[in-house]
Amino acid sequence: MRAIRAASAAALLSASAVVAVAPTALADEGDQNITSFGFSVTPATVAPGGTVTLTSDGCEVPSVTVTSGVFETVTLNEGRPGTATVDFDAKAGAQYKITFDCKGERGTTTLTIGGGSTGGHTGGDTGGHDNATQSGAHKGVKAGYGTAANGADSEGLGVTEVVTGVLLIAGALGAAVVLTRRRDADGRA
Repeated sequence: MRAIRAASAAALLSASAVVAVAPTALADEGDQNITSFGFSVTPATVAPGGTVTLTSDGCEVPSVTVTSGVFETVTLNEGRPGTATVDFDAKAGAQYKITFDCKGERGTTTLTIGGGSTGGHTGGDTGGHDNATQSGAHKGVKAGYGTAANGADSEGLGVTEVVTGVLLIAGALGAAVVLTRRRDADGRA
């Protein structure tokens, strides 16, 4: 009987933790940039006047429109990458929002403006890309719920994962309590 009371108390405690954390999880949900298509800007840091490569994949329409306040609008056709030249008057150290539009679905990333007068790709054996500053593709999971795809920012568990885990544990404890009570009731009859 003590086990049933302990399990009931644990289930109530888990449920109260979920109620306390849920508003934070819902607010955090809007901060994630999950899209049904992938996109990236490389390099992620460029000097004023430099060139960036814009890529998109998985969009079901033939063109993706890329806009920003730091370069002219670019249209990517048939999933092919495109380039954009950053304005010469872009402020060093500033971050600019880059928006990829795939048939009305929008995904965003940021481009950081570095110091110096030369920009664009650094060359070398990387095919013109500076691998140290490439930003990862922001691509969500089409078949279900995905998390942020930027590797460095997605280490560890997020609020959504913790809340989901607590809900699963609370559900399992509740089921155990119900089954134990049914078994005890059947044994007494």
